[in-house]
Amino acid sequence: MPTPGRSTIVLVFGVLTLVWGTTWAAIRVSLEGFPPIAGVALRFAIASAVLLALAFRLGVPLGRAAAERRLWAANAVLSFCISYGVVYWSEQFVPSGLAAVLFATFPLFVALIAHVALPDERLGPRGALGTVLGFAGVAAIFSEDFSKLGGRAVLLAAAVMLVSPIASALASVAVKRWGRDVHPLSITAVPMGIAAVVMGALAAVTERGLPLTFAPRPVAALLYLAIPGSALTFGLYFWLLAHVRATRVALIAYTTPLIAVAVGALAFDEPLTGRTALGSCLVVAGVALAVSRPRVSDTGA
Repeated sequence: MPTPGRSTIVLVFGVLTLVWGTTWAAIRVSLEGFPPIAGVALRFAIASAVLLALAFRLGVPLGRAAAERRLWAANAVLSFCISYGVVYWSEQFVPSGLAAVLFATFPLFVALIAHVALPDERLGPRGALGTVLGFAGVAAIFSEDFSKLGGRAVLLAAAVMLVSPIASALASVAVKRWGRDVHPLSITAVPMGIAAVVMGALAAVTERGLPLTFAPRPVAALLYLAIPGSALTFGLYFWLLAHVRATRVALIAYTTPLIAVAVGALAFDEPLTGRTALGSCLVVAGVALAVSRPRVSDTGA
Protein backbone atom coordinates (compact mmCIF):
# COMPACT_ATOMS: atom_id res chain seq x y z
CA MET A 1 0.00 0.00 0.00
CA PRO A 2 1.73 3.28 -1.07
CA THR A 3 2.49 5.81 1.66
CA PRO A 4 0.50 9.04 1.23
CA GLY A 5 2.20 12.43 1.27
CA ARG A 6 2.22 14.75 4.26
CA SER A 7 -0.22 17.18 2.61
CA THR A 8 -2.75 14.38 2.07
CA ILE A 9 -2.50 13.31 5.68
CA VAL A 10 -2.90 16.91 6.90
CA LEU A 11 -5.97 17.34 4.67
CA VAL A 12 -7.57 14.18 6.04
CA PHE A 13 -6.84 15.28 9.61
CA GLY A 14 -8.50 18.62 8.84
CA VAL A 15 -11.65 17.04 7.41
CA LEU A 16 -11.97 14.65 10.34
CA THR A 17 -11.46 17.45 12.87
CA LEU A 18 -14.04 19.74 11.27
CA VAL A 19 -16.73 17.11 10.75
CA TRP A 20 -16.30 15.20 14.00
CA GLY A 21 -16.05 18.50 15.88
CA THR A 22 -19.58 19.36 14.77
CA THR A 23 -21.17 15.91 15.11
CA TRP A 24 -21.46 16.31 18.90
CA ALA A 25 -23.93 19.15 18.42
CA ALA A 26 -25.64 17.24 15.59
CA ILE A 27 -26.23 14.29 17.93
CA ARG A 28 -27.99 16.61 20.35
CA VAL A 29 -30.22 17.88 17.54
CA SER A 30 -30.99 14.36 16.30
CA LEU A 31 -32.12 13.40 19.81
CA GLU A 32 -34.97 15.92 19.39
CA GLY A 33 -36.59 13.45 16.99
CA PHE A 34 -35.08 10.02 17.61
CA PRO A 35 -34.47 8.08 20.84
CA PRO A 36 -30.75 7.35 21.39
CA ILE A 37 -30.58 3.65 20.44
CA ALA A 38 -32.86 4.11 17.45
CA GLY A 39 -30.79 7.13 16.43
CA VAL A 40 -27.60 5.04 16.43
CA ALA A 41 -29.31 2.29 14.41
CA LEU A 42 -30.66 4.71 11.79
CA ARG A 43 -27.36 6.57 11.51
CA PHE A 44 -25.33 3.44 10.81
CA ALA A 45 -27.98 1.84 8.61
CA ILE A 46 -27.78 4.82 6.25
CA ALA A 47 -23.98 5.06 6.46
CA SER A 48 -23.54 1.32 5.87
CA ALA A 49 -25.83 1.37 2.85
CA VAL A 50 -23.82 4.21 1.29
CA LEU A 51 -20.47 2.52 1.97
CA LEU A 52 -21.57 -0.96 0.88
CA ALA A 53 -22.85 0.49 -2.40
CA LEU A 54 -19.45 2.14 -2.88
CA ALA A 55 -17.61 -1.07 -1.99
CA PHE A 56 -19.57 -3.08 -4.54
CA ARG A 57 -19.09 -0.34 -7.12
CA LEU A 58 -15.31 -0.45 -6.58
CA GLY A 59 -15.20 -4.24 -6.43
CA VAL A 60 -13.76 -4.32 -2.91
CA PRO A 61 -13.54 -7.94 -1.66
CA LEU A 62 -15.39 -8.45 1.62
CA GLY A 63 -14.89 -11.09 4.28
CA ARG A 64 -12.52 -13.45 2.47
CA ALA A 65 -10.28 -13.94 5.51
CA ALA A 66 -11.29 -15.12 8.98
CA ALA A 67 -9.25 -12.31 10.59
CA GLU A 68 -11.22 -9.76 8.58
CA ARG A 69 -14.51 -11.21 9.78
CA ARG A 70 -13.31 -11.13 13.38
CA LEU A 71 -12.46 -7.46 12.95
CA TRP A 72 -16.00 -6.88 11.68
CA ALA A 73 -17.40 -8.25 14.92
CA ALA A 74 -14.94 -6.38 17.14
CA ASN A 75 -15.46 -3.08 15.36
CA ALA A 76 -19.24 -3.44 15.28
CA VAL A 77 -19.48 -4.15 18.99
CA LEU A 78 -16.79 -1.79 20.30
CA SER A 79 -16.66 1.18 17.88
CA PHE A 80 -20.31 1.40 16.94
CA CYS A 81 -22.66 -0.41 19.35
CA ILE A 82 -20.99 0.29 22.69
CA SER A 83 -19.16 3.52 21.94
CA TYR A 84 -21.97 5.28 20.10
CA GLY A 85 -24.71 3.78 22.22
CA VAL A 86 -23.01 5.33 25.25
CA VAL A 87 -22.45 8.68 23.50
CA TYR A 88 -26.07 9.02 22.38
CA TRP A 89 -27.45 8.00 25.78
CA SER A 90 -25.06 10.34 27.62
CA GLU A 91 -25.84 13.34 25.43
CA GLN A 92 -29.41 13.29 26.71
CA PHE A 93 -27.90 14.76 29.89
CA VAL A 94 -24.32 15.90 29.26
CA PRO A 95 -23.61 19.12 27.30
CA SER A 96 -22.24 18.22 23.87
CA GLY A 97 -18.99 20.12 24.44
CA LEU A 98 -18.31 18.32 27.73
CA ALA A 99 -19.10 14.97 26.07
CA ALA A 100 -16.50 15.75 23.40
CA VAL A 101 -13.91 16.65 26.05
CA LEU A 102 -14.53 13.38 27.92
CA PHE A 103 -14.18 11.45 24.67
CA ALA A 104 -10.88 13.27 24.14
CA THR A 105 -9.41 10.81 26.66
CA PHE A 106 -9.55 8.31 23.79
CA PRO A 107 -5.87 8.83 22.82
CA LEU A 108 -4.83 8.23 26.43
CA PHE A 109 -6.57 4.86 26.41
CA VAL A 110 -5.10 4.13 22.96
CA ALA A 111 -1.63 4.90 24.31
CA LEU A 112 -2.10 2.60 27.31
CA ILE A 113 -3.53 -0.27 25.26
CA ALA A 114 -1.04 0.18 22.41
CA HIS A 115 1.79 -0.01 24.95
CA VAL A 116 0.72 -3.59 25.64
CA ALA A 117 -0.60 -4.67 22.23
CA LEU A 118 1.63 -2.86 19.71
CA PRO A 119 5.38 -3.45 20.14
CA ASP A 120 6.29 -0.40 18.03
CA GLU A 121 4.17 1.96 20.12
CA ARG A 122 5.55 1.63 23.63
CA LEU A 123 4.65 4.34 26.13
CA GLY A 124 7.79 6.22 27.23
CA PRO A 125 8.30 8.73 30.06
CA ARG A 126 6.79 11.57 28.01
CA GLY A 127 3.72 9.49 27.21
CA ALA A 128 3.33 8.36 30.80
CA LEU A 129 3.52 11.96 32.02
CA GLY A 130 0.95 13.04 29.44
CA THR A 131 -1.38 10.23 30.46
CA VAL A 132 -1.17 11.27 34.11
CA LEU A 133 -1.78 14.91 33.15
CA GLY A 134 -4.77 14.00 30.99
CA PHE A 135 -6.42 11.94 33.68
CA ALA A 136 -5.72 14.73 36.17
CA GLY A 137 -7.86 16.86 33.87
CA VAL A 138 -10.64 14.28 34.05
CA ALA A 139 -10.35 14.35 37.85
CA ALA A 140 -10.62 18.15 37.77
CA ILE A 141 -13.79 17.92 35.69
CA PHE A 142 -15.35 15.42 38.09
CA SER A 143 -14.43 17.59 41.09
CA GLU A 144 -16.82 20.19 39.68
CA ASP A 145 -20.06 21.01 41.45
CA PHE A 146 -22.30 19.34 38.88
CA SER A 147 -25.31 21.36 40.02
CA LYS A 148 -23.80 24.09 37.84
CA LEU A 149 -23.92 21.75 34.83
CA GLY A 150 -27.34 20.19 35.38
CA GLY A 151 -27.21 18.11 38.55
CA ARG A 152 -26.64 14.49 39.54
CA ALA A 153 -27.97 13.09 36.25
CA VAL A 154 -25.18 14.94 34.41
CA LEU A 155 -22.58 13.55 36.82
CA LEU A 156 -23.78 9.96 36.28
CA ALA A 157 -23.99 10.33 32.51
CA ALA A 158 -20.52 11.94 32.39
CA ALA A 159 -19.08 8.96 34.28
CA VAL A 160 -20.81 6.50 31.91
CA MET A 161 -19.51 8.55 28.98
CA LEU A 162 -15.95 7.37 29.73
CA VAL A 163 -16.92 3.86 28.59
CA SER A 164 -17.09 5.20 25.03
CA PRO A 165 -13.41 6.18 24.56
CA ILE A 166 -12.29 2.93 26.19
CA ALA A 167 -14.35 0.84 23.75
CA SER A 168 -13.18 2.90 20.76
CA ALA A 169 -9.55 2.63 21.86
CA LEU A 170 -9.77 -1.16 22.06
CA ALA A 171 -11.24 -1.26 18.55
CA SER A 172 -8.63 1.10 17.08
CA VAL A 173 -5.72 -0.89 18.49
CA ALA A 174 -7.26 -4.13 17.21
CA VAL A 175 -7.64 -2.67 13.72
CA LYS A 176 -4.09 -1.31 13.82
CA ARG A 177 -2.69 -4.69 14.85
CA TRP A 178 -4.71 -7.05 12.64
CA GLY A 179 -6.32 -4.89 9.96
CA ARG A 180 -3.43 -3.38 8.02
CA ASP A 181 -4.17 -5.39 4.87
CA VAL A 182 -7.95 -5.08 5.14
CA HIS A 183 -9.62 -2.46 2.94
CA PRO A 184 -10.97 0.53 4.94
CA LEU A 185 -14.41 0.09 3.37
CA SER A 186 -14.59 -3.45 4.70
CA ILE A 187 -13.62 -2.41 8.23
CA THR A 188 -16.18 0.40 8.12
CA ALA A 189 -19.21 -0.59 6.05
CA VAL A 190 -19.89 -4.11 7.30
CA PRO A 191 -19.44 -3.36 11.03
CA MET A 192 -21.77 -0.36 10.65
CA GLY A 193 -24.36 -2.64 9.06
CA ILE A 194 -23.99 -5.17 11.88
CA ALA A 195 -24.32 -2.37 14.44
CA ALA A 196 -27.45 -1.07 12.72
CA VAL A 197 -29.10 -4.49 12.99
CA VAL A 198 -28.03 -5.04 16.62
CA MET A 199 -28.99 -1.55 17.77
CA GLY A 200 -32.25 -1.67 15.81
CA ALA A 201 -33.21 -4.89 17.61
CA LEU A 202 -32.20 -3.37 20.94
CA ALA A 203 -34.23 -0.23 20.22
CA ALA A 204 -37.29 -2.36 19.40
CA VAL A 205 -37.07 -3.86 22.89
CA THR A 206 -35.88 -0.96 25.05
CA GLU A 207 -37.46 2.01 23.25
CA ARG A 208 -40.80 0.46 22.35
CA GLY A 209 -43.48 3.12 22.32
CA LEU A 210 -41.09 6.07 22.12
CA PRO A 211 -41.96 8.30 19.16
CA LEU A 212 -39.81 8.85 16.08
CA THR A 213 -40.25 12.44 14.91
CA PHE A 214 -39.28 12.95 11.27
CA ALA A 215 -39.19 16.74 11.51
CA PRO A 216 -36.77 18.64 9.24
CA ARG A 217 -34.29 19.56 11.99
CA PRO A 218 -33.63 16.08 13.47
CA VAL A 219 -33.79 14.45 10.02
CA ALA A 220 -31.17 16.89 8.69
CA ALA A 221 -29.00 16.12 11.72
CA LEU A 222 -29.43 12.38 11.18
CA LEU A 223 -28.39 12.63 7.53
CA TYR A 224 -25.40 14.77 8.44
CA LEU A 225 -24.34 12.23 11.07
CA ALA A 226 -24.85 9.30 8.71
CA ILE A 227 -23.14 10.53 5.55
CA PRO A 228 -20.41 13.12 6.32
CA GLY A 229 -20.25 12.15 10.01
CA SER A 230 -19.96 8.38 9.47
CA ALA A 231 -19.66 7.17 5.89
CA LEU A 232 -17.03 9.76 4.96
CA THR A 233 -15.17 10.16 8.23
CA PHE A 234 -14.83 6.52 9.30
CA GLY A 235 -13.65 5.54 5.83
CA LEU A 236 -10.99 8.24 6.06
CA TYR A 237 -10.16 7.33 9.66
CA PHE A 238 -9.44 3.66 8.97
CA TRP A 239 -7.53 4.60 5.80
CA LEU A 240 -5.42 6.94 7.94
CA LEU A 241 -4.94 4.27 10.59
CA ALA A 242 -3.35 2.02 7.95
CA HIS A 243 -0.68 4.65 7.22
CA VAL A 244 -0.06 6.51 10.48
CA ARG A 245 0.74 5.44 14.03
CA ALA A 246 -2.35 4.62 16.09
CA THR A 247 -1.33 7.11 18.77
CA ARG A 248 -0.79 9.86 16.19
CA VAL A 249 -4.15 9.21 14.52
CA ALA A 250 -5.65 9.63 17.99
CA LEU A 251 -4.55 13.29 17.89
CA ILE A 252 -7.90 13.94 16.20
CA ALA A 253 -9.60 13.39 19.55
CA TYR A 254 -8.01 16.46 21.12
CA THR A 255 -8.60 18.81 18.20
CA THR A 256 -12.31 18.02 17.84
CA PRO A 257 -13.28 19.17 21.38
CA LEU A 258 -12.12 22.69 20.57
CA ILE A 259 -14.73 22.88 17.82
CA ALA A 260 -17.33 20.96 19.82
CA VAL A 261 -17.08 23.24 22.87
CA ALA A 262 -17.31 26.36 20.68
CA VAL A 263 -20.33 25.04 18.74
CA GLY A 264 -22.07 23.93 21.97
CA ALA A 265 -21.55 27.32 23.60
CA LEU A 266 -22.65 29.30 20.54
CA ALA A 267 -25.53 27.14 19.33
CA PHE A 268 -26.95 25.82 22.61
CA ASP A 269 -25.59 28.21 25.25
CA GLU A 270 -24.01 25.25 27.05
CA PRO A 271 -22.37 26.07 30.40
CA LEU A 272 -18.58 25.91 30.78
CA THR A 273 -17.39 26.56 34.34
CA GLY A 274 -13.87 27.56 35.28
CA ARG A 275 -13.02 24.15 36.77
CA THR A 276 -14.43 22.32 33.76
CA ALA A 277 -12.45 24.59 31.44
CA LEU A 278 -9.28 23.90 33.46
CA GLY A 279 -9.90 20.16 33.34
CA SER A 280 -10.53 20.35 29.60
CA CYS A 281 -7.22 22.16 29.05
CA LEU A 282 -5.39 19.54 31.13
CA VAL A 283 -6.97 16.73 29.09
CA VAL A 284 -5.94 18.34 25.80
CA ALA A 285 -2.43 19.10 27.07
CA GLY A 286 -2.05 15.58 28.44
CA VAL A 287 -3.14 14.04 25.18
CA ALA A 288 -0.76 16.24 23.20
CA LEU A 289 2.11 15.16 25.44
CA ALA A 290 1.12 11.48 25.54
CA VAL A 291 0.98 11.01 21.79
CA SER A 292 3.89 13.25 20.79
CA ARG A 293 6.93 11.29 19.66
CA PRO A 294 10.11 13.26 19.08
CA ARG A 295 12.32 12.06 16.22
CA VAL A 296 9.58 9.82 14.85
CA SER A 297 8.18 10.19 11.33
CA ASP A 298 4.52 11.11 10.93
CA THR A 299 3.93 8.05 8.78
CA GLY A 300 4.61 4.38 9.17
CA ALA A 301 3.35 1.53 11.27
